[in-house]
Amino acid sequence: MSVSTPTTGRPTLFLRNATGLVKAWSGFDAFIYSFMSVSLVSLGFGAFGFVSFVAGGHILSAVLFSGVFVSFLVITYALLVTAMPRAGGDYTWQSRILGGGAAFVLSMTGWWFILWHWTPIYAGILNQQVLAPLAATIGRQDWAVLLPGSLVPNGGNGLFFASLVVVAFVCIYVTLGMETYARIQKFSFYLGIAGLAVMAVILLFSSGDAMHQAVNREAASLFGYTGPDAYQATIDLATKNGYSPSSFNAFSLGPTLAIVPFLMFYLLWPVWGATLYGEVRGTRDYRRIFTSMFWGLWATVILSVVVLLLMAKTIGWEFFEAAAYNNSLGLANQPIPIWPHPVMLAGWLVNSHVFQFILLAVMSVWFWGWSGTLFLSSTRVIFAAAFDRVLPEWAANISAKRRVPYGALGLMVIPSIVVSAIYAYVSGFEALVLDATLVIAITFLGTVVAAAILPWRRATIFNSSPISKLRVAGVPVITLAAVVTGAFLIFNLVKWFTDSTYGVGFSNPNSLKYLAVLYVLAFVVYVGFFLYRRSQGIDLRAIHAEIPVE
Repeated sequence: MSVSTPTTGRPTLFLRNATGLVKAWSGFDAFIYSFMSVSLVSLGFGAFGFVSFVAGGHILSAVLFSGVFVSFLVITYALLVTAMPRAGGDYTWQSRILGGGAAFVLSMTGWWFILWHWTPIYAGILNQQVLAPLAATIGRQDWAVLLPGSLVPNGGNGLFFASLVVVAFVCIYVTLGMETYARIQKFSFYLGIAGLAVMAVILLFSSGDAMHQAVNREAASLFGYTGPDAYQATIDLATKNGYSPSSFNAFSLGPTLAIVPFLMFYLLWPVWGATLYGEVRGTRDYRRIFTSMFWGLWATVILSVVVLLLMAKTIGWEFFEAAAYNNSLGLANQPIPIWPHPVMLAGWLVNSHVFQFILLAVMSVWFWGWSGTLFLSSTRVIFAAAFDRVLPEWAANISAKRRVPYGALGLMVIPSIVVSAIYAYVSGFEALVLDATLVIAITFLGTVVAAAILPWRRATIFNSSPISKLRVAGVPVITLAAVVTGAFLIFNLVKWFTDSTYGVGFSNPNSLKYLAVLYVLAFVVYVGFFLYRRSQGIDLRAIHAEIPVE
């Protein structure tokens, strides 16, 4: 229920005198969340597979280039958190700088509507990296092949089942509260790093010839392949169907830059926890915030380089790309008919299905620890909008014990299940949601614009914050960082919109139409609540002129 002033009976500016959220996370908890958000295994390995569609690019250079420029995104967001450390992140900053309408359309489309569509993407990754490899390892290749082996579904029941599993686990994570989820993250972090170290040791001390023999052995043992040389046959099949390998040694600028938009599938997310910083301790210390996000990004970049070098040395970069290419196209007669999970391939170097199963199970914690990111950040954006009265009051309700915004969680869960069902069973729908990364990048761009003009647009907020002293030649650092970040985001957006390699943008007009519907829906919802609140005597513009209390 809304709160009214005791003298007039008119509603107060905000829904309550305080959000009711508590600062349950430390800076280290925020670092792990950032690290898990740019998950090398869950997202990075998938992004490496996309590179098979870019001929001649140098992936190591693309990873390092991306890391440098995403660092400016980290600087921008860390400065914004320091200036306005409130729940809601992008929505809160955009609404106080750009205005409520622009903020709602950008942030709700990017953090609410489009995250429904990430649910089947998470489910596809669960099938790719956990369920299908485990099923194959225990001799159930029939289960493994029936499960969708890529981010595009090829079996409705398998994908929808995985979607329900994802939703169930994420609901448990969110409802357990921030402190408990922080413990789950830590467990996943430590065990996942240990598993990655084992994988790295195996690749380091094995040879390409051993990998060649292991692929031939396991293709026959696990998948019944009877043809000659499964390793070479995988490369030949891809080449026959248009595959042209990227270069792991020679550098070429154009193709290398073309890899970068694919890498945004994982490297764009070190700021994913920015919506949660109203619940992190020490947010007035810029260095603590920056360190959490920066090392979440660069620990991943460094591990990416190490793993890529080891994959090229032992697995063979051309073989991995070819196997990923075959799986993405759903080609018939693949020697390895499921996605070539690098953990599975590394495990094959040890001729023991028991060991392979244990390694896959241990490395699955990368998925389980990361999966909570699907809803956790979004619930705070929805909560912040409801606290501002731009959504129903019940969407800002929180549980008394664990401080969980269960109303906001419901607005994520139910639509996500519906969208997952459509994605799994309606042919062609998967093509409409390939812009999932693009939409969030647009949201980030809106925040970057807000950051650039903060010192002038909301001078009082800027001048009263610790970041006002950070300047270069008299220019606020937040403005400089935002300009560089904006240029990088625009580069990616232009590539996505204009280059058919990525399957989105102008090359996918139905997807653009669908996205337009989502943006229009957000606009209609905002206008509806603006008029409704005005009829109650509440001016949303006055709310968005103020900073909500913690």
